[in-house]
Amino acid sequence: MAYTAASAARESEHVRSDRGVGLWLFAIAALIGLMVVIGGLTRLTGSGLSITEWQPVTGIIPPLSDAAWQAEFAKYQGTPQYELINRGIGIAGFKTIYWWEWTHRLLGRLIGVVFLVPFLIFLKQRRIDRAVAFRLGIIFLLGAAQGVLGWWMVQSGLSGERVAVSQYRLAAHLGLAIILFGYILWTALEIVGAGKTKIGVAFRFKPWAVVFAALVFVQMLLGAFMAGLDAGRAFSSWPTYGGAWIPVGLYDLSPWWINHFENHALVHFQHRTLGYVVALLAIWLYLSLRRSADKPLKLAGIHVVVVTAFQITLGVFTVLTAVALPLAALHQIVALGLFACALWWTYALTPQH
Repeated sequence: MAYTAASAARESEHVRSDRGVGLWLFAIAALIGLMVVIGGLTRLTGSGLSITEWQPVTGIIPPLSDAAWQAEFAKYQGTPQYELINRGIGIAGFKTIYWWEWTHRLLGRLIGVVFLVPFLIFLKQRRIDRAVAFRLGIIFLLGAAQGVLGWWMVQSGLSGERVAVSQYRLAAHLGLAIILFGYILWTALEIVGAGKTKIGVAFRFKPWAVVFAALVFVQMLLGAFMAGLDAGRAFSSWPTYGGAWIPVGLYDLSPWWINHFENHALVHFQHRTLGYVVALLAIWLYLSLRRSADKPLKLAGIHVVVVTAFQITLGVFTVLTAVALPLAALHQIVALGLFACALWWTYALTPQH
């Protein structure tokens, strides 16, 4: 009896330790979500090119004197964005866009610290087994790659005649952030032992849940192209496109395939269209599972349907308001929330071993 009690106590301690690691990962995922929001606002306010150098360590210190501010402003005055768009912005205007980009970069560094320090502590306390440690190592490398990719993105707007970053590099930067977020979230769900369905008939719908999550991911990448091209303002009406059900000029550019990434009308059209597909798939999958759903599956499904409806509504009002900044920012964070719910739904459909 004494052995059983001791074993139970050790098992309980292990579960609590695992839960602590899982909660830490949930916090990291939340910080990445905040990073995506601030990154989106940085892009929407045209602030992403205000810092023209990448200084991973010393860059944490902002200008602290008038002379330092003037030096940073002089560097920005040498960019195409200043010459073609922001000439005459003045030092006060420059400070506004500078703080957006600086905050975005600072949060990236903070996430690195919040990840690395607890990781080393958990490792020393032997609260992380080899399999989890391997995953965390991948997460750390992906995080480092994200910083490099962010600078590569910024570089695209500092040379030539571009006045903003490349939409291709913006989509790559956001895409890696989403992958990193998803990998962390899935790992956290496994560590805390989130609920999975016990109903065997529901398992056959998991491939559809995977497709749903993949479509949400693609839709977010299309959103990056929308932001990179400022294509959200191509049409300010809904449900039509300036009175037409199918916008004109979808394939005006040559070669034809480039329209999918550089034609404002087609980028806008495909983002809206995929949004409808995502909504229909969410409803179909939820209705298909409603009779065979236990509590974990039902809870995840309800979240997916509600968040999808909210996201579609936000998208409509973002268009109607010509991409009002608060709505656009909320639209971006809810998109990440929908992706999180999609992963949760997929996880809930995973058979228990």
